[in-house]
Amino acid sequence: MLHLRLIVPADRTRDVLRLVESTVGTAHVAVLTGAARDPRGDVVLCDVAREAGDGLLHELRALGVDRDGAIAVENIDLSLSARADRAERDAPGEGADAVLWESLTEATHEESTLSVTYLAFLALATMIAACGVVLDNAILIVGAMAVGPEFGPLAGICTALVRRAPRLAWRSLIALVVGFAVAMAATVGFSLFMDAMGLFHAEALTAERPNTNFIYRPDWFSFVVAVLAGIAGVLSLTSAKSGALVGVAISVTTVPAAANAAVAFGYSSYKQAWGSTEQLLLNLLGIVIAGTLTLLAQKLFWARQHRRRPGR
Repeated sequence: MLHLRLIVPADRTRDVLRLVESTVGTAHVAVLTGAARDPRGDVVLCDVAREAGDGLLHELRALGVDRDGAIAVENIDLSLSARADRAERDAPGEGADAVLWESLTEATHEESTLSVTYLAFLALATMIAACGVVLDNAILIVGAMAVGPEFGPLAGICTALVRRAPRLAWRSLIALVVGFAVAMAATVGFSLFMDAMGLFHAEALTAERPNTNFIYRPDWFSFVVAVLAGIAGVLSLTSAKSGALVGVAISVTTVPAAANAAVAFGYSSYKQAWGSTEQLLLNLLGIVIAGTLTLLAQKLFWARQHRRRPGR
């Protein structure tokens, strides 16, 4: 269930109440007349089944509640109410399958911000992966994958393509390109420093490396895994199962490929650097294609659910 707190201009309270009460899947409607001070208006509280939430938010925005008032949405972890149970049963579909497009857009917008923290995480992840590359240590590679924050901008690009939001697409693309450029440049400097300290050696990069040589040898399996990871990542975001994102992160070799390219470039091993760059681009492309198609399929599915919804 979702909890909605609405600040509604007094002249639209009746329309909002009519909308809320006619939406299948709502419960616990309460009105605090004149309670809001900034902006002024009435406060309307209600709970709604997750699967009915996106349609209700769309209609509320059509009434201008977000423009002249406010809409706040919270997830309810526990609701002990027979009325809430009935509302969830009446709402079409399953809550775990529902997509809250406004929430997805907001989340991807935040995760796609080119911030100091984002750059730091991506650079640190790439440096950890560089250590894994030189030591041929798969554990360090997996750890670097888990630390990397690059899925946020990738999800932002997918969302922007589906919702036709050019500003979000541009913001996400900048975060992705600048983020990897900064991380790889920092890793080149890091690898040269480690070499000067006697901790990195060129011979380690040119060795067979059975545990990590896949990073600079892209093939169709890399693309297939990226596609599957892109689908899983988008589903984890839209279904609020964020725990699955860790599995997505350690399924693709974006950060390790960037790290290997940076280390190889530092040692003038341009062939291996190019192979790693191909691996990086192949993974990014697979995730974006799969994520976008997954969101399009979900949008189509929920549009059909919305048309079938009774009481509309």
